[in-house]
Amino acid sequence: MANILIYDPRYHTFESWAALMVELYATQNLSIPTPDTDWKQWAEGLKAIDVFTTEGIPGPAPFNNWQDWAQELMNAVNTINL
Repeated sequence: MANILIYDPRYHTFESWAALMVELYATQNLSIPTPDTDWKQWAEGLKAIDVFTTEGIPGPAPFNNWQDWAQELMNAVNTINL
């Protein structure tokens, strides 16, 4: 199993955190976020990349804000990497 990396979302805006994720997974052609980016749509794109598809990471639908989703994503990935 590959070691999956996620940046800690604390102290970031959605755009800065997502830009780091775009850089980290550059080969996956994720869209670069802008202030107009729908975070849930962008999150679905991240969830769809190969390294995440079989790992059961949380989707964004049940979350009201990106920080809560990103924190749960990080928690899920930390569990996978143990």
